[in-house]
Amino acid sequence: MEIAVYKIDGQDSGKKVILDDTVFGIEPNNHALYLDIKQYLANQRQGTHKSKERWEIAHSTKKIVRQKGSGGARHGSLKAGTFVGGGRIFGPQPRDYRFKLNKKLKQLARRSALTYKAQEQAIIVLEPFSMDAPKTKDFLAICRNLKVEGKKILMVLPDNNNTIYLSSRNVERAKVVTVNELNTYDIVNAQNLILIEGVEAMINQQLGTTQSA
Repeated sequence: MEIAVYKIDGQDSGKKVILDDTVFGIEPNNHALYLDIKQYLANQRQGTHKSKERWEIAHSTKKIVRQKGSGGARHGSLKAGTFVGGGRIFGPQPRDYRFKLNKKLKQLARRSALTYKAQEQAIIVLEPFSMDAPKTKDFLAICRNLKVEGKKILMVLPDNNNTIYLSSRNVERAKVVTVNELNTYDIVNAQNLILIEGVEAMINQQLGTTQSA
């Protein structure tokens, strides 16, 4: 699949790049997408939720009423969860939500996500550019020229560029990552995928079936 390369002013540069059909043109696997996104979201959870159980409550252990003859239920102390201020019954405890997935399944999920973006014609390849200083208005001007202003965009750089990252940081619905940070959730979550020229070749190399087999 060939796709045009654009300049930051929104004009066609006249160049073309090739998107590997084994990465951007497969039969999408929705279940692989589901599992990879589920894992990504689970890994973001801190799992620090905690409530005190009966044994952790600082309260008197004095028996409230005698065991028999009161006409009510038997209670050992005010720590019971049935009383206000007592421990919570089966409350949340700290836990790790992370789980593992097969490497090839995660690659299939990313290929499926990229294929969906290619089918939606939501992939833009942009000529490499630089910024003299971090300026949000310059980044917004690029988005405006590419007609993606106000949309959820994911810009993928070949390597770290702190100036571009800082320029995008205050732009709502925009995210800048390197090709090594690319994940299925961010691809699916974005309305438009902006690849800096050269990134598509790196993705082809990382996820192409001949290389990853």
